[in-house]
Amino acid sequence: MLSPEDYDKELTVGEVARRSGVAVSTIHFYEAQGLIKSWRNPGNQRRFSRDVLRRVAVIKVAQRLGISLASIADALNALPEDRTPTTADWRRMSERWRVELDDRIAKLTKLRDNLDGCIGCGCLSIRDCPLRNPWDELGDGGAGPRLLDPA
Repeated sequence: MLSPEDYDKELTVGEVARRSGVAVSTIHFYEAQGLIKSWRNPGNQRRFSRDVLRRVAVIKVAQRLGISLASIADALNALPEDRTPTTADWRRMSERWRVELDDRIAKLTKLRDNLDGCIGCGCLSIRDCPLRNPWDELGDGGAGPRLLDPA
């Protein structure tokens, strides 16, 4: 059982990795991406505050949902530093990510529904493309897919 003093204890990278269930290299990667922060003690060893455990948990859940690291970073950067994310913080982040997920679901549904008809490349090499891309209008926009995600 942890003593009250243990709750204020700084964590090593190994402790963060063990407690969060991710590899030490992942902790270093998250730090390099600006998702979490550490500092160096007088012995030049990396130390983390305990709130990093909740932040790593938020990162892992968001990644499992398919949320980009850039979006995760934006959400975490909006939080006050050195404070454990709260239920209200999670609610705000999840509302924002719900919009992203709904957009992705709509795009995937469109892809699924059009999968048999066209790969969305904008070419005229298959018989169906003249109906979807008459006079190669999409080709005027440059190379790459045009039908799946019109901007």
